[in-house]
Amino acid sequence: VQLQASGGGLVQAGGSLRLSCAASGRTFSTYGLGWFRQAPGKEREFVAAISVSGGSTNYADSVKGRFIISRDNAKNTVYLQMNSLKPEDTAVYYCAARYITTAKYNNWGQGTQVTVSS
Repeated sequence: VQLQASGGGLVQAGGSLRLSCAASGRTFSTYGLGWFRQAPGKEREFVAAISVSGGSTNYADSVKGRFIISRDNAKNTVYLQMNSLKPEDTAVYYCAARYITTAKYNNWGQGTQVTVSS
């Protein structure tokens, strides 16, 4: 599956953004999906993940209660709704996919920049 992320931009602290990640291929519904981010000078970190069915999600503690991950298998798209944004959320955000039988994310999108101003 190939992934294309979009929706990043510049937003003031306290604002919201919704990231989208469109996938190609007919097997989207057999992949678990995740969002990761990488800030300048830092390692890439996990943000959120959603199961194949969409029935299970998990979040990094730093975004819990502010971000919501969701998926629309009919549209081959995964979303990340980001609310109450903070300057420390500034990063390049990547979507990723892992096949249902694996734990490792092997498919990555190109990244979209999110910048939160104070």
